[in-house]
Amino acid sequence: MSEASERAARLSLWRGPVTPEPLKGGITNANFKVVDQGRAYFVRVGGDIPVHGVLRFNELAAARAAAAAGLSPAIVHVEAGVMVTEFIQGRTFGAEDVRGNLARIVPLIQRVHREIPKHLRGPALVFWVFHVIRDYCGTIRDGGHSAAGELPRLLEIADRLDEAVGPINLVFGHNDLLPANFIDDGTRLWLVDWDYAGFNSPLFDLGGLASNNEFPPELETELLTRYFGQAPDADLLRRYGAMKCASLLRETLWSMVSELHSTLDFDYRAYTAENRRRFEAAWDQFQREA
Repeated sequence: MSEASERAARLSLWRGPVTPEPLKGGITNANFKVVDQGRAYFVRVGGDIPVHGVLRFNELAAARAAAAAGLSPAIVHVEAGVMVTEFIQGRTFGAEDVRGNLARIVPLIQRVHREIPKHLRGPALVFWVFHVIRDYCGTIRDGGHSAAGELPRLLEIADRLDEAVGPINLVFGHNDLLPANFIDDGTRLWLVDWDYAGFNSPLFDLGGLASNNEFPPELETELLTRYFGQAPDADLLRRYGAMKCASLLRETLWSMVSELHSTLDFDYRAYTAENRRRFEAAWDQFQREA
């Protein structure tokens, strides 16, 4: 039994002996399903991760606000480095599911952006992707990653994307819209995993949703039309395109940092290579359309 599994098994919440069942798919934390007295729970084990800006007080505040807004499962127990929520019995989405459920997903994102601030308590973080990119580049350089020589070019690209995004409207973002963070229980959708939550531009969630789930151009237009209530003009398309590139660059650098610092059993090098490929393709397209 792993240290994380032992931690999950020893929580004071349980009324009897339990056997945590590891859940696949997590690339930041150790996740488990635990059944106690016939009731199922989701257990997330993980402390602060400063190199990624993950601070558990912030995740907890966002998760509580999301639960109060009816977007995420209820939290039933918290200990240092551990959060337990109700277990949602349902189907975890893949990228194809996300592409096929845009009419359900966009209202969910709109509710995150508009309703979570009404329930949020205490200090809250800002997730600004261009700060994250610059900080990651420093971590990669300091850690002697093999890609350190490429950082000047990537930072120059980040500066150009930052300028292209321009002024923003501030909303509360999820900021990590990977397909596995959507769960369909057969009646409704749930959104989980608030590690990177914080105030941000809505364009980051929209660009991240598209980039993480490989939207074709026509679906990107539909995404923007549904979110903003009208077809996007040239200015919005350019700002959105810049943020989509930034989201892919951030994911690439996130993976490089994880190569250096993560202890989870996950092929970060392959994840870096895939996201780097997608970032370069998006950047080439952005330059062609500029």
